[in-house]
Amino acid sequence: MSIKNNLLHIKATLPEHVTLVAVSKTKPVSDLMEAYEAGQRIFGENKIQEMSEKWEQMPKDIQWHMIGHVQTNKVKFMAQFVSLIHGVDSLKLLQEINKQALKHNRIIDCLLQIHIAEEETKFGLDEEELASLLSSSEFEEMKNIRIVGLMGMATFTDNKDQIKKEFLHLKSIFDQLTIDNSQFTIISMGMSGDYQLAIECGSTMVRIGSSIFGGR
Repeated sequence: MSIKNNLLHIKATLPEHVTLVAVSKTKPVSDLMEAYEAGQRIFGENKIQEMSEKWEQMPKDIQWHMIGHVQTNKVKFMAQFVSLIHGVDSLKLLQEINKQALKHNRIIDCLLQIHIAEEETKFGLDEEELASLLSSSEFEEMKNIRIVGLMGMATFTDNKDQIKKEFLHLKSIFDQLTIDNSQFTIISMGMSGDYQLAIECGSTMVRIGSSIFGGR
């Protein structure tokens, strides 16, 4: 199967309200261009350096999503062009994004990453941290970021019940927040292995790489 066929096949299975982020990390520009020619305009990268290089080489109507863990000192390298930052997990990081967005006279959309998995290694805020961040005066003062939703990663396991439980947990946090925050429209959960389950659980954005571009 070609990248184009893979992409069209996946798109055909997605409901209209679900956005596909093509996870293109480690893949050459030629592969991304094949997806671009097939109509894909949203690409997800997990290294800022690599994303910047691709942004310079590729058409400018692409939306670049930063889906990896973000180091504060690297934010400045993507502030000019990034469309959405998925993995925001601290006030400190938000403040840096706000500062760099201001330099480029932009408002940068962000998702707050919530820790839903059982593994300790996964990044993310717990519910208490989330609540205190959103109610903090520091958060109120930031005018160059916009929180548009939440992101979460399920435990890496074959246990579908556990994954489903974690996804539904994220969805319930999201539903609580949308009562007061009308700009919360995105819930980013689900990858190549579990995106159909994630959509059943309420995901509006899926991050799919290997099913489009093949293995790493």
